[in-house]
Amino acid sequence: MGCSQILISLSILSCSALILAGDFRQDIDIIWGSNKAKILENGQAITLSLDKASGSGFQSKGQSLFGKISMDLKLVPGNSAGTVTSYYLASKGTMWDEIDFEFLGNLSGDPYTVHTNVITQGKGDREQQFRLWFDPTVDFHTYSILWNPKTIIFYVDGTPIREFKNLKTMNVAYPEKQAMRLHSSLWNADDWATRGGLVKTDWSKAPFTASYRNYKVQNCEWSAPGTNVSCGGDGPNSWLNEGIDENSMKRLKWVQSNFMIYNYCNDAKRFGVGLPTECAVMN
Repeated sequence: MGCSQILISLSILSCSALILAGDFRQDIDIIWGSNKAKILENGQAITLSLDKASGSGFQSKGQSLFGKISMDLKLVPGNSAGTVTSYYLASKGTMWDEIDFEFLGNLSGDPYTVHTNVITQGKGDREQQFRLWFDPTVDFHTYSILWNPKTIIFYVDGTPIREFKNLKTMNVAYPEKQAMRLHSSLWNADDWATRGGLVKTDWSKAPFTASYRNYKVQNCEWSAPGTNVSCGGDGPNSWLNEGIDENSMKRLKWVQSNFMIYNYCNDAKRFGVGLPTECAVMN
């Protein structure tokens, strides 16, 4: 679906044709723990910190209906058990939509858990979890979310790890009607984050710090209904038409075969009478 087709149906989108490099000074609001969030390198980097008193977080000023968002993250090093670094898209309200990356800390030397979820109209229960094939605390790595009218893809360093398709013909709920903002936070979740809450946060290691840089966005910006907008960048190679090609599918299957540790579509015990509809056709 091209941008012009989206405009015909919604009349409230302006699709950007360029990859826009973010400036944290201009593009985000620090929404809590302001004394623990630091914008650095002339707006090109930001750090979030957590201590026993509080964590910290930010959100984008702009909101989007569809987009491709990328950010480089370096996660909390050392003993990060109990901490969660979140990086996600979300709308507002009690019937919200959300697309999640959450990085669950662990004891020193043990791998992080990468937790993903897709929530539509306030309903989630679509978790997949992964280990990474590198140490995410030593250097920056790029985590991306593609969200377009036909699919959602989670990427790590350009490698797809998960796809969630828009399966309208199967009546599967898909986030396509609510604009979302980018959010990120660093917070304490030692009641569940590490081994189901068995390992607690060691506050003697605080403050815990996660680092961000290289924020890039291609998106359809939410604007006033009825706006007459001319769109560019909606050709066959646009992110609006992006999906999983043959080579990408091989990489996705490699990740899922070797690094996936939980898939809701394999959890028959949890769902009882039947797995979610989309599980019949998922990768």
